[in-house]
Amino acid sequence: MSPESQQRGNLSSPTMFLLLGFSSAYRAQVTLCLCFSLVYLMTVLGNLLIVTLVWLDAHLHSPMYFFLGHLSFLDICYSSVTLPKILGDSFSPQRTISFVGCITQIYFFLCFGGSECMLLAAMAYDRYLAICHPLHYPALMSKTMCRCLVAVSWLSGSFSSLIQAFLTARLPFCRSNRIDHLFCEVPFLLKVSCSPNAPLNKATLYALAGTIAVGSFLLTLVSYIHIVRAVLRKGAGTRRAFATCTSHLTVVSLFFGAGAVAYLVPHSRSSKEMDEVLALLYAVVTPMLNPIIYSLRNREVKEAIRKALNRGM
Repeated sequence: MSPESQQRGNLSSPTMFLLLGFSSAYRAQVTLCLCFSLVYLMTVLGNLLIVTLVWLDAHLHSPMYFFLGHLSFLDICYSSVTLPKILGDSFSPQRTISFVGCITQIYFFLCFGGSECMLLAAMAYDRYLAICHPLHYPALMSKTMCRCLVAVSWLSGSFSSLIQAFLTARLPFCRSNRIDHLFCEVPFLLKVSCSPNAPLNKATLYALAGTIAVGSFLLTLVSYIHIVRAVLRKGAGTRRAFATCTSHLTVVSLFFGAGAVAYLVPHSRSSKEMDEVLALLYAVVTPMLNPIIYSLRNREVKEAIRKALNRGM
């Protein structure tokens, strides 16, 4: 057999991947498992509370809270892609995931993450219309328009992630089946791939992800530039309206900030712990904080929670 044939024979995909994750010490496993369980419980309950309030409270039947309900649902899905598997691996001696399971995890992680990027941009556009065009806001942000923006968010995330997952699944892995990370993520699979076209594959994958992330961030940024100009020009009344943007700005800063640091800032080979902390920040912690941010900084949500508690008593 020729060397070329041997090389082609070795360029195959493994049936299983080994996720190295955090420390294997028993005490560390118990602590991490308890922390992850608490975070996941808070994420699901907090976001489920927001979804329920938006659905049941008539005072929250407006475009801003329509988008917020979908954001909370996305956060539940987003954290459910990774956290249950991380919890299951906390006490497992073999932290393995099948090749199909790995690609599936990548697809849904990118799908929900990309959809959230686009939804945050849609929420910024909603605040732009409410503050800069208040008289035309009811007509411009109709129920049909809200549904269309949500549909575009979901379809954009789904289409982009489908292509990225397909390209990742076609990568050959002949170096190792060990992924030095907590869960399956494209940059870490690229590290263990031995594709002769690795730079091209990497550029394509990053271009697709960047189109969604950077595009939605620029749309959000442009919306807030117009909002700030309107606030400075129109005075006190518009400043009070701008207060409705503070929760959204906080969530945008956390989500895009953590993602930018994780993907754009170069790390040394010895920064495994830093990579994992950053991954937990944008994949686990941010979905948990979103309902807390909107509950603490939003008068209508706090009032809806108070009324729900009074009815329960």
